[in-house]
Amino acid sequence: MFNDHELLKFLLPEYLIEYFNIVKFEEIDGLLHLYFEEKNTIPKEFSTIQLQSKGFHEVIIVDDFPLRGKAVKLHIKRRRWTDTKSGKITQRDWMLIAKGTRMTQDFAEFLKKISRY
Repeated sequence: MFNDHELLKFLLPEYLIEYFNIVKFEEIDGLLHLYFEEKNTIPKEFSTIQLQSKGFHEVIIVDDFPLRGKAVKLHIKRRRWTDTKSGKITQRDWMLIAKGTRMTQDFAEFLKKISRY
C-alpha cells in the first residue's frame, strides 16, 4: 500500500519530495501554488565540513505540469549553509529550472517533445 510520500512522487519532481517539505498550498484564480522549504539536513556532499543552517535564499517560482486542469506554480526556498570554520556560504547545486525558462526540467523536456509533433 502506498503512503502519502510515495503518492506525491508520482505528482511532483522526486527531488522536491526527498529534500523539501511542503509548507503550504493554495488555489488562487485557478492556479495551484505549492510552497516548499528545503529540509534542515546537511547535504551528503558536505559531510566533511562543519555546517550550520543560516536561513534561506530568495524564493524561486517555477512552472510544473498541470494537475487536474490547473496550472501549477512551485515556490521553492533553498537553504543556505555556513561553514562554521571559514564562514563561507554553501548550498546544494540544484538544477531546479530548465536553462532559459522558468519551468522544471521535466516539464520543459515534455513541452519540447510535444512541440516536435
